[in-house]
Amino acid sequence: MAVARGKVLVVDDDEVIRQLIAVNLTLEGFQVETATDGEDCLDRVIEVMPDVVTLDVMMPCLDGWVTAERLRSDEATNHIKIVLITARAQEDDRRRGRSIGVDAYLTKPFDPSELISVVKRLAETAQAN
Repeated sequence: MAVARGKVLVVDDDEVIRQLIAVNLTLEGFQVETATDGEDCLDRVIEVMPDVVTLDVMMPCLDGWVTAERLRSDEATNHIKIVLITARAQEDDRRRGRSIGVDAYLTKPFDPSELISVVKRLAETAQAN
Protein backbone atom coordinates (compact mmCIF):
# COMPACT_ATOMS: atom_id res chain seq x y z
CA MET A 1 0.00 0.00 0.00
CA ALA A 2 1.35 3.41 -0.97
CA VAL A 3 1.91 6.05 1.67
CA ALA A 4 -0.67 8.86 1.64
CA ARG A 5 0.96 11.82 -0.05
CA GLY A 6 -1.80 14.40 0.10
CA LYS A 7 -4.89 15.48 -1.79
CA VAL A 8 -5.05 16.54 -5.42
CA LEU A 9 -7.97 18.02 -7.35
CA VAL A 10 -7.56 17.15 -11.04
CA VAL A 11 -9.39 19.59 -13.33
CA ASP A 12 -9.70 18.86 -17.06
CA ASP A 13 -12.65 18.85 -19.45
CA ASP A 14 -11.16 15.90 -21.36
CA GLU A 15 -12.24 12.74 -19.54
CA VAL A 16 -9.33 10.65 -20.90
CA ILE A 17 -6.70 13.13 -19.69
CA ARG A 18 -8.51 13.65 -16.38
CA GLN A 19 -8.53 9.89 -15.76
CA LEU A 20 -4.91 9.47 -16.91
CA ILE A 21 -3.75 12.08 -14.40
CA ALA A 22 -6.00 10.70 -11.65
CA VAL A 23 -4.83 7.10 -12.12
CA ASN A 24 -1.14 8.06 -12.15
CA LEU A 25 -1.48 10.12 -8.97
CA THR A 26 -3.64 7.51 -7.22
CA LEU A 27 -0.99 4.85 -7.92
CA GLU A 28 1.53 7.15 -6.23
CA GLY A 29 -0.57 7.31 -3.07
CA PHE A 30 -2.39 10.60 -3.57
CA GLN A 31 -6.05 11.01 -2.64
CA VAL A 32 -7.52 12.26 -5.92
CA GLU A 33 -10.75 14.09 -6.66
CA THR A 34 -11.73 15.33 -10.12
CA ALA A 35 -13.58 18.27 -11.64
CA THR A 36 -14.71 18.72 -15.24
CA ASP A 37 -14.07 22.46 -15.67
CA GLY A 38 -13.23 25.67 -13.83
CA GLU A 39 -16.73 26.18 -12.42
CA ASP A 40 -16.79 22.60 -11.13
CA CYS A 41 -13.34 23.18 -9.60
CA LEU A 42 -14.45 26.32 -7.76
CA ASP A 43 -17.61 24.55 -6.56
CA ARG A 44 -15.63 21.61 -5.17
CA VAL A 45 -12.34 23.10 -3.98
CA ILE A 46 -13.58 24.16 -0.54
CA GLU A 47 -15.11 20.75 0.23
CA VAL A 48 -12.03 18.88 -1.08
CA MET A 49 -9.41 21.38 0.20
CA PRO A 50 -6.58 19.82 -1.81
CA ASP A 51 -2.87 20.38 -1.37
CA VAL A 52 -2.50 20.67 -5.16
CA VAL A 53 -4.82 21.47 -8.09
CA THR A 54 -3.83 20.32 -11.58
CA LEU A 55 -5.60 22.67 -13.92
CA ASP A 56 -6.13 22.49 -17.67
CA VAL A 57 -6.07 25.91 -19.34
CA MET A 58 -8.41 25.43 -22.30
CA MET A 59 -11.82 24.49 -20.85
CA PRO A 60 -15.41 25.55 -21.54
CA CYS A 61 -17.43 27.62 -19.05
CA LEU A 62 -14.45 28.91 -17.05
CA ASP A 63 -10.91 28.48 -18.37
CA GLY A 64 -7.84 27.64 -16.33
CA TRP A 65 -6.53 31.22 -16.32
CA VAL A 66 -9.66 32.63 -14.68
CA THR A 67 -9.94 29.64 -12.36
CA ALA A 68 -6.34 30.09 -11.18
CA GLU A 69 -6.92 33.82 -10.66
CA ARG A 70 -10.01 33.11 -8.56
CA LEU A 71 -8.18 30.48 -6.49
CA ARG A 72 -5.38 32.98 -5.85
CA SER A 73 -7.72 35.87 -5.00
CA ASP A 74 -9.73 33.91 -2.40
CA GLU A 75 -8.24 33.84 1.09
CA ALA A 76 -9.66 30.34 1.64
CA THR A 77 -7.81 28.89 -1.39
CA ASN A 78 -4.83 31.16 -2.10
CA HIS A 79 -2.43 28.72 -0.38
CA ILE A 80 -3.30 25.76 -2.64
CA LYS A 81 -0.54 24.81 -5.07
CA ILE A 82 -1.54 25.07 -8.73
CA VAL A 83 -0.09 23.15 -11.68
CA LEU A 84 -1.25 24.40 -15.08
CA ILE A 85 -1.34 21.62 -17.68
CA THR A 86 -1.82 22.84 -21.21
CA ALA A 87 -0.96 22.47 -24.87
CA ARG A 88 -0.15 26.21 -24.88
CA ALA A 89 3.63 26.32 -24.56
CA GLN A 90 4.41 29.90 -25.62
CA GLU A 91 6.51 32.07 -23.33
CA ASP A 92 3.63 34.59 -23.07
CA ASP A 93 1.48 31.83 -21.58
CA ARG A 94 4.18 30.88 -19.07
CA ARG A 95 4.59 34.54 -18.14
CA ARG A 96 0.85 34.87 -17.64
CA GLY A 97 0.91 31.81 -15.37
CA ARG A 98 3.74 33.28 -13.30
CA SER A 99 1.90 36.61 -13.00
CA ILE A 100 -1.18 34.78 -11.65
CA GLY A 101 1.02 32.90 -9.20
CA VAL A 102 0.79 29.32 -10.45
CA ASP A 103 3.40 27.03 -8.95
CA ALA A 104 4.23 24.87 -11.97
CA TYR A 105 3.50 24.69 -15.69
CA LEU A 106 3.47 21.46 -17.71
CA THR A 107 2.81 21.23 -21.43
CA LYS A 108 0.77 18.51 -23.15
CA PRO A 109 1.70 15.92 -24.02
CA PHE A 110 3.33 15.60 -20.60
CA ASP A 111 5.49 12.83 -19.19
CA PRO A 112 3.52 11.16 -16.35
CA SER A 113 6.71 10.77 -14.31
CA GLU A 114 7.35 14.52 -14.59
CA LEU A 115 3.78 15.24 -13.49
CA ILE A 116 4.17 12.93 -10.49
CA SER A 117 7.48 14.55 -9.56
CA VAL A 118 6.04 18.07 -9.73
CA VAL A 119 2.91 17.17 -7.76
CA LYS A 120 4.95 15.33 -5.08
CA ARG A 121 7.24 18.34 -4.63
CA LEU A 122 4.33 20.78 -4.38
CA ALA A 123 2.32 18.54 -2.03
CA GLU A 124 5.33 18.19 0.28
CA THR A 125 5.79 21.97 0.27
CA ALA A 126 2.07 22.50 0.98
CA GLN A 127 2.08 20.04 3.87
CA ALA A 128 5.23 21.59 5.37
CA ASN A 129 3.50 24.99 5.63
